[in-house]
Amino acid sequence: MKIKTPFIALLGLCGAACDDTTNDIGIYTEDDNISASTAVYEAVTRSLAADSVLSNSNSSFLGRMTDPETGLQVKAEFLAQFSTLENWEFPDYDLMVKNEEGKVEADSIEIRLYYEKYYGNGNNPMKIDVYELDSTNVIREDSTYYSNADLTQYINHRTNAPLVSKIFTATDFTLPEDELEDNPNPNIRIILPKAYGTFILQKYYENKDFFRNSYNFIHHVCPGFYFKLTDGNGTMVKMRVGAMNLYFRYKDEARDTVYAGMGRFAATPEVLQNTYVENDGLATWLDGHDECTYVKTPAGVFTEMTLPIDEIYQGHDNDSISQAQFTLYRYNAQAEDQETAFDIPQTLLLVRKKDMYSFFEESKVPDNKTSFVTSFNRNYNTYTFSNISNLVAYCRKEKNEEAAKAGLTPEVWAQSHGDWNKVVLIPVETNLDNSNNIVSVTHDMGIGSARLVGGANDRIRLQVIYSTFR
Repeated sequence: MKIKTPFIALLGLCGAACDDTTNDIGIYTEDDNISASTAVYEAVTRSLAADSVLSNSNSSFLGRMTDPETGLQVKAEFLAQFSTLENWEFPDYDLMVKNEEGKVEADSIEIRLYYEKYYGNGNNPMKIDVYELDSTNVIREDSTYYSNADLTQYINHRTNAPLVSKIFTATDFTLPEDELEDNPNPNIRIILPKAYGTFILQKYYENKDFFRNSYNFIHHVCPGFYFKLTDGNGTMVKMRVGAMNLYFRYKDEARDTVYAGMGRFAATPEVLQNTYVENDGLATWLDGHDECTYVKTPAGVFTEMTLPIDEIYQGHDNDSISQAQFTLYRYNAQAEDQETAFDIPQTLLLVRKKDMYSFFEESKVPDNKTSFVTSFNRNYNTYTFSNISNLVAYCRKEKNEEAAKAGLTPEVWAQSHGDWNKVVLIPVETNLDNSNNIVSVTHDMGIGSARLVGGANDRIRLQVIYSTFR
């Protein structure tokens, strides 16, 4: 639907055009021989349940929380591989302290899961079981894994029990009281059986080539671990990095001094970390809540928008679109309690619906032609896409060209290609280089939610500026 625009809206939109591009765009004079006009159209939005997302985030998540809006539980657990430095070496065999049987033996071994932040209540007890993965069925680096993938298939099923169970709280009460609020490296400490550390040491002296690189280490020594949540609710932890520390003793060359040694193996983005997310019931819940739209993470809900492209070009076949802008307004959350309210997704990706999977699988970045990103404006409680005119023009051109190839009218072609003018708004995380260029985009796997104006009750205003050469 086309809406008449007051003169003040034209001034504001022209101002946006000047700010978002160069100082000359949006300012027209008689010398330019260009005239400008403006119109406002309505776009339809709806919530789109995402059964899964590509699980390639640099962070892993562990825990369970209840969404205060839906009453549904969100659960996350993950697996991680551990890497070794190139040509890693322990001390010479003769220098290692042996046990009573004359064999190399570890003193202890632990895993430290360092986390960046936690959601919910830091005092909630959460229980996890730690399973060793299977060295004969190693998760593949060249494969694509989604958040609903059954990662338990990579557990070593030759053993029927986890290596260890661990009850933890996000707040580490083993620290002195004055360090509880200012812990620079919060982590979950998991003590593995001593025999597992001894196994790793003995594998090294059996064949040092097993430690030559991470591939050999994963396939011959330690394939990694699955951290399975078995109890607890109200806390979700965002992992930063993991470390497996193996402690042992060795002597100096003179054999007269004993030292404590440690071998460290890291779980980092250089080796696989995959998160499994369980977020059941969302699609059913959305059926009864269409008065607005949502974006929810992780692997939760996107907002789909149908762009009124045919209306935009009606009567403007020979005009250029200089600006196409829209804003999504967020409703304030109904539950603002810090322990229960979810975070607000900070970055949204706008991508064509037909590309919503391939964009991530092919590791694309926004090109400002068919994909765009914007940040949440906390001052105005909005997400604004300041200029998607390239996308509007691209979609129309594609429809006309593809229809011509098929020997159809654009109208007939569009009937069998219902997503040609649809886009999806997806919460993401972006990584930047030193020049603030986006170098990678991944799904936001944190705990987040935003309720947006739209859906069955409201339409989104799409403001358009046309340029016409006289």
